Amino acid sequence: MDYLRTHLRIVSAFIIREIATRYGRSPGGYLWAFLEPIAFIALMSSLMSAIGRSPPMGTSFTLFYATGYLAFSLYRIMENYLTSAVSANRSLLSYPSVAAFDAVVARFILQAGTSVVVSVVIILGALQTVRHPISLDWARILEAATAAWIMAIGVALCNITLFFKFPLYRKAYENLTRPLLLISGVFILPTHVPHPYREWLLWNPVSHIVILFRRGFYGAPGHDGLDVQFLTITVCTAFFLGMLIFTVWPIGRLRD
Repeated sequence: MDYLRTHLRIVSAFIIREIATRYGRSPGGYLWAFLEPIAFIALMSSLMSAIGRSPPMGTSFTLFYATGYLAFSLYRIMENYLTSAVSANRSLLSYPSVAAFDAVVARFILQAGTSVVVSVVIILGALQTVRHPISLDWARILEAATAAWIMAIGVALCNITLFFKFPLYRKAYENLTRPLLLISGVFILPTHVPHPYREWLLWNPVSHIVILFRRGFYGAPGHDGLDVQFLTITVCTAFFLGMLIFTVWPIGRLRD
């Protein structure tokens, strides 16, 4: 029990430190968490509306891009933020009672809370642009968010260790994942892409997270390409490998 209390206090201290470091003492730091997704959604909606096209789903470009970008961000921003948890706090890991996993847990709690607040505010605004009221399927939305976060934890735990061990792997990973936004179904539905590129896009588990998240707003309009079994296996495998590598690898070496 004392061990648990100690780590709870450490995680709390990490959260306070992360808030001060990430957002600063002024409201402007918090506003940036909203301004970045809002600017992206507004830009894409304006461009597509100016072209005169119809959104791939529904009647609102704003809602379509909001659901896609937010679903993608639930994974991508969390994964990036957790991956740098240890390297950003290496000076604190010299204390015997501080574990590397404490920094990861603190960042996860902070980012999860931030994502929920940002997503709710943006979605409420996007819903004002639809012509007819929408009945939200919260079960699908929560399933997508949970899958995104679990996979983000697994990938981040793998990368925390492998980035230290193999610097070349870090460069390769960053280059390979650079176009992830373009191939995750944020801009277009994978099923609207011709064969064989459609199948290639659906090998990306993030695209299934986006599809599942959008089902919470649009339902399941025919064959949208979602493979729940593939997503579940991928998410569980990523989480298991992440926990295995992070646990088995000598964490002490990461502090050097």
